Amino acid sequence: KMLVVFRNPKDTAFILLPFCNNIPGLPKYSSWDSFFMDFISGKVCYGSYFDYAMEWNKHIDDENVLIMTFEEMKENLEEAVKKISEFFGFSMNEKQIQEVAGRGTFTAMRQKFEETRKEFGQIFLRKGEVGDWKNYFSEDQSKEVDAKFEACLAGTKLGEMLKYN
Repeated sequence: KMLVVFRNPKDTAFILLPFCNNIPGLPKYSSWDSFFMDFISGKVCYGSYFDYAMEWNKHIDDENVLIMTFEEMKENLEEAVKKISEFFGFSMNEKQIQEVAGRGTFTAMRQKFEETRKEFGQIFLRKGEVGDWKNYFSEDQSKEVDAKFEACLAGTKLGEMLKYN
């Protein structure tokens, strides 16, 4: 079984930039604009977000695949934990679900990172917010991603899950 988590492509683009710039061996970018051009054309380190999403959309109804979104997890983490545990066949009571969800919050992960950073090295935790891309994208960049989303994912089940509009 596979759990696949997607995130709004605009937020994905923006969080990928510091990831690429901080991992040895990956291409480095001197500016958001240069990174954006590679992202929109699918030339970033992990390839095209949109090609990847279109491929997974073909498997959205497969019984061995659970596709979720970062946004739905942020909206209701306990419900997401319950859905994931049921998918993998784990029996969890409400207390266990709450405990796992509590450990999965951004605040809890940030705290754990601070406690273990020397053991595990650099881990990338930005803000854990939905929609932070709005603070960085130009209007033209936003429109360019909108057009790409429309061409690739509009009308698909995954596109609907992403609640893009």
